[in-house]
Amino acid sequence: MTRPSFETAHLDELDRFAGQFDTIPIRIPLGIAAFGVNAYGTREAGGHVIEEHDELGAGAGGHEELYVVLSGRARFVIDGEEVDGPVGTLVFVRDPATRRGATAVEPDTTVLVVGGTVDEPFRPSPWESWLEARPFYDAKDFDGAAGVLERALETHPGNPNVLYNLACCEALSGRPDDALGHLAQAAEGDPRVREWAASDSDLDSIRGSLENL
Repeated sequence: MTRPSFETAHLDELDRFAGQFDTIPIRIPLGIAAFGVNAYGTREAGGHVIEEHDELGAGAGGHEELYVVLSGRARFVIDGEEVDGPVGTLVFVRDPATRRGATAVEPDTTVLVVGGTVDEPFRPSPWESWLEARPFYDAKDFDGAAGVLERALETHPGNPNVLYNLACCEALSGRPDDALGHLAQAAEGDPRVREWAASDSDLDSIRGSLENL
């Protein structure tokens, strides 16, 4: 099926996944293939709106990133330097190794993030596979969520972030051997997996077998 030449959407109409902060997928529902773009928000002042991170981790895409404050007010910390972010502020982080994050100074703060790599075709960050799997997970269709993540491994083979999320869905769907196997692979690629697994309730069904991870 041919997609229309343009599409429109409103942030309030898009899915909003709650967590430490809200994630609003944009790239996936609009079918954007040339660059990464999503939005993040929080209803409460003082909470994170952009987690502290760099673009070198297992789930990251190595992207340059542009942050645009759409509503509220954010306080960015870029490599230890604070940047005030009222509505309309643009913060461009060129180096993927730069640590960055932001908290909400005012309620209902929303930040748009646009990213991509330099001198090569765009590839979605591995972590975005979770955004595609999340609706299945929220509907408790754990096999459906696992299927999305299995396909993501074809694009990101051996990626610890994708493997970990896949293992969680397999554990929830009653596939303990698959879950343990994928957790072991994830832990080989990222030692933090053991820390994540220690407190993740998604893995409760295989908790007794995690000591050998």
